[in-house]
Amino acid sequence: MQDRNLSRRTVLASATVAAASATGVVGVTATPAVAHKRDNRLKKIISKMSIEAKIGQLFVPYFYGTSATSPSQFDQDRNLRELGVRTVAELIAKYHIGGVIYFSGWANNIQDPRQIADLTNGVQRASLALPTPIPSLISIDQEHGVNVRIGSGATQLPGAMALGAGRSLSDARTAGRISGTELATLGIHQNFAPVADVNVNPANPIINVRSFGADAREVGRMVAAQVTGYQQAGVVACAKHFPGHGDTGQDSHTELPVITHTREEWDRIDAPPFKAAIAAGVDSIMTAHLQVPALDPSNEPATLSPTILQGVLRDELGFDGVIVTDALNMRGVRTKYGDDRVPVLALKAGVDQLLFPPDIDVAYNGVLAAVRSGEITEDRLDESVLRILRVKDKVGLLSGSPYVSPKEVDRVVGARRHQLAAARIAERTTTLLVNEDEALPLRRRQKKLLVVGASPAFPTDDTRTTVPELAKAFDELGYSTTHLATGRAPDAAKIDEAVAAARGRDAVVVTTDNVSATSAQRTLVSRLLATSVPVVHLAVRNPYDIAHLGDVPASLVSYCWTEVELRAAARVIAGRVEPRGKLPVPIQRADDPTTALFRSGHGLSYDD
Repeated sequence: MQDRNLSRRTVLASATVAAASATGVVGVTATPAVAHKRDNRLKKIISKMSIEAKIGQLFVPYFYGTSATSPSQFDQDRNLRELGVRTVAELIAKYHIGGVIYFSGWANNIQDPRQIADLTNGVQRASLALPTPIPSLISIDQEHGVNVRIGSGATQLPGAMALGAGRSLSDARTAGRISGTELATLGIHQNFAPVADVNVNPANPIINVRSFGADAREVGRMVAAQVTGYQQAGVVACAKHFPGHGDTGQDSHTELPVITHTREEWDRIDAPPFKAAIAAGVDSIMTAHLQVPALDPSNEPATLSPTILQGVLRDELGFDGVIVTDALNMRGVRTKYGDDRVPVLALKAGVDQLLFPPDIDVAYNGVLAAVRSGEITEDRLDESVLRILRVKDKVGLLSGSPYVSPKEVDRVVGARRHQLAAARIAERTTTLLVNEDEALPLRRRQKKLLVVGASPAFPTDDTRTTVPELAKAFDELGYSTTHLATGRAPDAAKIDEAVAAARGRDAVVVTTDNVSATSAQRTLVSRLLATSVPVVHLAVRNPYDIAHLGDVPASLVSYCWTEVELRAAARVIAGRVEPRGKLPVPIQRADDPTTALFRSGHGLSYDD
């Protein structure tokens, strides 16, 4: 097997003396001697694996159902139709799978913490029943904010742009540690977070508030803090999406975006957060399905580009951890090659983990055929398997029991101390953009409120929506609140209903979600402003909404609409806490995009 030199970060951090396999703490870098001893131990495991087992370690597929062995008949039928097996236990056995990913909603993997713990234990029992028994590295996308998978029962935390507005490295680290602690307690040891993309394009349809902001240095600081928090909790963090997805107006789920940055621009804008993540000891980096001609003139998608992954990420930036693809079912990586060739080309480019293949049988057998033909050598397989086993070892999967305790789940997941910390962090992120004539905080006499406007459903619970939940938060603060959800595209009748509902109220809180130049939400806000009732505007997702709304007397941003952000915004509006957030992105004028309406760093307090 080809032995690569120790990574640059291993050498630079060689003064840090810690045996990762003994501590179980991800991100603790072993000395060269300890790393060598560990690798020898892991190579003995690899030497006992068949080629089929080695290939299986590289795959991280999806599956349907809440149970590893007895999902509902509906989910069994879906598994059989799409995966060729009835359960995830059968999937692991058939393909020697090394890891799986949990999803809520469409995949029906997630209901509540106790169920997740049972599912995890079932997955691990199936993994330990393999001819070479190696526990699964279970993964999830738990970024928080707008992109969250575990809702009910777990602590909800502010997302990336909200944390960017808070500008507190301590809060970012604490948020990562809380989330990581709860995930690890559930037996989930790889989280595809944090997002390291720098959102310099306000029209970015896929990253946007999932980014910490538009300043590369600040994004890098926050990324490093989150990596530290997650990995201190025993979870493999994953900086994504390399080489940077922040400046695109296209969604790589549906097309192949092109990043037009020059090499100098990439070095200045996109690279710093990934460099910061590597310096912080990140153990996993996710690729992006996009083209970057300045890095690879061949225009291969980054996921399939040896020039980008091997040349830039490994050789230039010195990253020797696990490289994982973004989901392989996305259109951005399937535009040029078939589903049997994409995983082969990704491995040849330098990838280690193959996430979410659209057809596991086609993908697995495509790699197997490439190995048997000699296109991919067994030594190359061993390189990736070794990297994967290193992180499994670091999180304790190879040195202790992979099973989780239901009692520990009850004690840790959603713990009151975590909920209180999340609430305090969220209060430090709410950003006050406009406050004409001291419209906020609300006066004591302003007790009768109308909450109206866009009302997106909670990311993991579509039975709970923004407007009624925000009204509930005001009621709990002592207000008498009525509410009316008008949606993102209110028609004339709904707008008339909102105006009528404002009569007799002391103030109106109007929520917006992704306002555009042609959005009917603009008409709603304009009509409400024309009444004699004071209007408070709350952008529940994008800070850019204010550019399309004219002269609102009071405007705030919460960066997301989950309960923790909505409660924080209500407390700020009510004056129970000071607004402390600062814009992590600039907001340009809608009528003149070359002119800033608000600069990055803008944010008012009640003393201003």
